[in-house]
Amino acid sequence: MADAQLIPLAPFAGLDGVGTGHGVIATDRDGLGLATVALRKGQGPALGQRVKERFGLLLPDGPRRQAAGGVAFAGTGPGMWLAARERGGNDFAAALEAELGDLAAVTDQSDGYAVLRLTGPELRHALAKLIPLDLHARAFKPGDVASTVASHMGVTLWRLDDAADGSPVFEFAVFRSLAGSFWHALSQSAAQFGLRVTASG
Repeated sequence: MADAQLIPLAPFAGLDGVGTGHGVIATDRDGLGLATVALRKGQGPALGQRVKERFGLLLPDGPRRQAAGGVAFAGTGPGMWLAARERGGNDFAAALEAELGDLAAVTDQSDGYAVLRLTGPELRHALAKLIPLDLHARAFKPGDVASTVASHMGVTLWRLDDAADGSPVFEFAVFRSLAGSFWHALSQSAAQFGLRVTASG
């Protein structure tokens, strides 16, 4: 019997759009370096200063996201952040551990989470059927972060700057094992508006 060959796939690879139109547009963010950062006791000021020195950004205090130079920190709880780096892969957590390990516990999440970027003129209407949050522009501003549920699945989401056409832009992080279930729920919510998939980025 021939040996089975395991082939790595992006968490949202091979998914098709649904419905007609382009009300919601999804992009798989596969390839991000991801890591959770948990503050060590009494090291808050020191960690904030280290992050500012090493990455040129202010460590968010609360459910906010700050980004600079391709690195971002999103506050997900007291003394907790989800850090990300463009095209970082698993090397990101190791680099972060080297920079911050004496001040915070760093855990690689690059293969643990799937991240999907969503935009489009009908996105908020689709998300209104999926998550129990007010995502109106007045209530949820660029840089805001929330940990909530989407069709009974835990998700962390943040809002980015609006697209060139004025459409809102959000990114959702979900456990990789739930990527298929999340996509199914999103597809149902967005079908009436049209859900389209773009190349990974």
